[in-house]
Amino acid sequence: MGLLAGTPFDRPPHCERCDRLESECTCPPETAKSNLVAPDRQTARLAVEKRRKGKVVTVISGLAANQNDFPALLTQLKSFCGAGGTSDGDTLEIQGDHLDRLQQKLKQIGYRVR
Repeated sequence: MGLLAGTPFDRPPHCERCDRLESECTCPPETAKSNLVAPDRQTARLAVEKRRKGKVVTVISGLAANQNDFPALLTQLKSFCGAGGTSDGDTLEIQGDHLDRLQQKLKQIGYRVR
């Protein structure tokens, strides 16, 4: 008797839609990015805000979270600036004053910038 015998992890992986084995499944692959809007049809608004204890944050707003791949965009911008950051609802926050650099990068990606 195996370690996972009798648990859901004991059986081979099955398709969630048709419940066949994944190797036998004929379901079309799901496209999670079908509702994304092209960057050239969106306008990003940039601002620099001063937070508690004098910390400066560059805020990117005006982009809808459900129409963008926020985690990938945030990772790309953080690595470009060499700084930390987070997404807070429909805004992206990059630590530090990176207004000029982010304007150039977002234009390079294809976003309209204000």
